[in-house]
Amino acid sequence: MIPQLSDTAFWDVDFESLDAEKDAAFIVQRVFNYGLWNDHLAIFQYYSPEQLKTEAVKAAWYKKKVLSFLCVIFELQPSDFVCYTRRQSQPQHWNY
Repeated sequence: MIPQLSDTAFWDVDFESLDAEKDAAFIVQRVFNYGLWNDHLAIFQYYSPEQLKTEAVKAAWYKKKVLSFLCVIFELQPSDFVCYTRRQSQPQHWNY
């Protein structure tokens, strides 16, 4: 199990019931979007950089700042992320 993750990112789920390998995508997405800095450090120590990169690009949603951060640390483009391509495919409301 991932050591010492705060409850900040997992306020609505029972963290103890999560499996670190099966639920890696969920854990990574939650920590990047809502976790504290120590949570980020913990997942970087637990998961390999390639596994983090693989799980990060699969996420359905990231905050815009988080997406920019992930692009920098993983040396990717926003279009490499599922959440970005999904956001671009949704029609926008009229901009008055």
